[in-house]
Amino acid sequence: MTQNHVSGMESSAISVLKRAVELDQSSRFQESLVCYQEGIQLLIDVLKAVKDDSKKIHYREKIKGYMNRAEQLKIHVNQMKEDGKYHEQMRILENATGYSYETLFKPYMDDGLTEVWVEDPYIRHIHQLYNFLRFCEMVLKTPCKVTKIHLLTSQDEGGSSSQQVGALSELKQSLQTQGVSLDIEYSSSIHDREIRFDNGWIIKIGRGLDYFKKPPGRFSIGYCDYDLRQCQETTVDIFHTKHTKAL
Repeated sequence: MTQNHVSGMESSAISVLKRAVELDQSSRFQESLVCYQEGIQLLIDVLKAVKDDSKKIHYREKIKGYMNRAEQLKIHVNQMKEDGKYHEQMRILENATGYSYETLFKPYMDDGLTEVWVEDPYIRHIHQLYNFLRFCEMVLKTPCKVTKIHLLTSQDEGGSSSQQVGALSELKQSLQTQGVSLDIEYSSSIHDREIRFDNGWIIKIGRGLDYFKKPPGRFSIGYCDYDLRQCQETTVDIFHTKHTKAL
């Protein structure tokens, strides 16, 4: 392994662990735990590659410190989940970037996740339908084995109702080819927005999935990559419950 490769892994580890500490200090414990675990693994890879004994000692001490903190966090998070008291809140600021669906939801999507419920009254217009499509694509790309997605939304009463129904029908057929069933229900009375996983995690976003700003043009940065897309200000609340009920 070349020195440049080792230096690259070291830089990546430092970046991820710095993010872990920032999230830890902001009481975003579950996200922090995921970053600690990823960063520790990167440091272990660096430790295996370096030859200098003094550096090996340095990395072993760093790894031990981060592992101790990760274990403390794991115990703390598990206890709050057990007591039904887990609640995190984060604010996405106006024009902020770095909040793609993968970035936001991935820390809560473990191997045991098999079923997802989405309650959002605004999966109606074309950009909102694309948002839901991107969310479904994100679910398919994670290591978890989701086999069923439930969508509860409101039906467009204007001239675009056929577009909404047609788009969701096409998405349903497409998901079936991936081994995932999509259950669609419409309600004229829903107002809440939340996403619920059958592993107990509940994510409530003030704006639902529609928290991204419209890009200036189709060839503007952020049009394809949602991590680079500017956001509208909104609040995200994360809870955990032992009992996941259907919407």
